[in-house]
Amino acid sequence: MSLETPIIFTGHHIDVTEPLRDFTTKKFERLLRHFGRIISINVTFEVVKLSQIAKATINAAGKSFHADSESNNMYESVDLLVDKLDRQIKEHKQREHEH
Repeated sequence: MSLETPIIFTGHHIDVTEPLRDFTTKKFERLLRHFGRIISINVTFEVVKLSQIAKATINAAGKSFHADSESNNMYESVDLLVDKLDRQIKEHKQREHEH
């Protein structure tokens, strides 16, 4: 499975390297298992003092999801970020199904 939806990467006080892009793209592919109607994904990486912050907004058919995470490692921040978004998407699908 590959992510056909383009991901827009932005870096604040950090260079968005190719390994970071690849890692993040691979993690976001996991979200497609739960929600295939993703229109766009915006990911922002930010470094503030010793904190590595990852933020994302997913625009999907009729709904937007937003999350952010912070740790001392950017890859760990991305993992936490995708976990939060995955939870939001699962809850949204559950509410849709119950409705």
